[in-house]
Amino acid sequence: MTAPYAGGCRCGAVRFEASAEPHHVSYCHCGDCRRASGAPVSAFVGFLVDQVAFTGKALKMYENGPVTRSFCGTCGSPIAYVDERLEEDIYFMLGAMDMPADFQPTLHAYIGEQLAFLHMSDDLPRHLKSSVKRPDGTVP
Repeated sequence: MTAPYAGGCRCGAVRFEASAEPHHVSYCHCGDCRRASGAPVSAFVGFLVDQVAFTGKALKMYENGPVTRSFCGTCGSPIAYVDERLEEDIYFMLGAMDMPADFQPTLHAYIGEQLAFLHMSDDLPRHLKSSVKRPDGTVP
C-alpha cells in the first residue's frame, strides 16, 4: 500500500484522503457496528486524525456513548467513527474507501457478539472484545 488513500460517500458529496499508511484494519462484530452499517459484520481501516483531510459537504454526526459515527447528510452513507477514548484515531468504513481491496483485515473484534449464522473461515486472530489498545495500554 502507498498513501494517499481516498474515499467518500455514495453520492460524492463527502470526500476524504489519508496522507499516511493505516495503523489498523479489522472486522468488527459488535451490535453497534451492525446497526450503524446495516450489515452482519463491519470492516474498518484506521488512520491518525491529523493525517486525514475532508472535502465537500460537512458530515452529519451521531453520538452513542464515547463513539461518534459520521455519515453523509445527503445520501446517508456511513463514513467513519471516532472514539473519545482514542482521540488521535479515526476509523473509516472499509466500504467508503475508493480501493477497499487495498486493505486486508488483520483480525476480528467483538467475536462475543458475532452472529451465530455468520462463518468467516480465515485464520485471523479473534478478540472477544476490542482489539485496539487504549491510551493507558489496556485492551477492553
